[in-house]
Amino acid sequence: MAMAHRVVARSKASTHRHAAVAKSCVVRPKGTGVTTRPARGLDFACRATVAGGEVKWVGNRRKLDLNRKYYPKKEDVDTQKKVWYIVDAEGKTLGRLATMVSMYLRGKHLPTFSPSMDTGGYVVVINADKVAVSGKKETDKMYYYHRVHRPGTMKTETLSELRQRVPERIVERAVKGMLPKGRLGNTLFTHLKVYAGPEHPHEAQKPVDITSLIDKKPKEADLAAVRAAVGLE
Repeated sequence: MAMAHRVVARSKASTHRHAAVAKSCVVRPKGTGVTTRPARGLDFACRATVAGGEVKWVGNRRKLDLNRKYYPKKEDVDTQKKVWYIVDAEGKTLGRLATMVSMYLRGKHLPTFSPSMDTGGYVVVINADKVAVSGKKETDKMYYYHRVHRPGTMKTETLSELRQRVPERIVERAVKGMLPKGRLGNTLFTHLKVYAGPEHPHEAQKPVDITSLIDKKPKEADLAAVRAAVGLE
């Protein structure tokens, strides 16, 4: 019984408080300014104007745009419009090469880049068998893999052994480790074309040579050819 009286009293107090605020929020003709502020604890503002007998709240004058940040459109991820790039790996450091290739595969060099979208292009890497590594990685760097994914079947080989067996695998594994994991990373990895020799079957795509950008800092790199290829110039 006491709880019921308390609920009734609380509802009556709330009603009186809202009624007092409603009395203080008197709608005035347009141009007379804003009425008094509402009581504390209320999350609305009593600002209104009268135009032709209709009350128009200040907060509804402009449509609220919740998507202010740019997000790539369908034409930004169209595979038919993607730009092809080519990199000559002869004498280039493996880490620097893989870093730049992964960046162009993801599209981080474009203003339309988004981490969750495929906005990059295709990258062709030639002379993968002549890629360079620093230090003692030629003999100390190990690669591990399983043939049948069962305990006790793990195989190991050094970088020099992998270079003799499948030289393309060196660049592929370095780039794949720098791509996002999941479906997006799997799709981006299919855009990488690695060849051991200097020849490749992608001459019809007219790839843009970006080999000179591997050892350049972003401020010193000449991106005129890249910007022209993607339509920024």
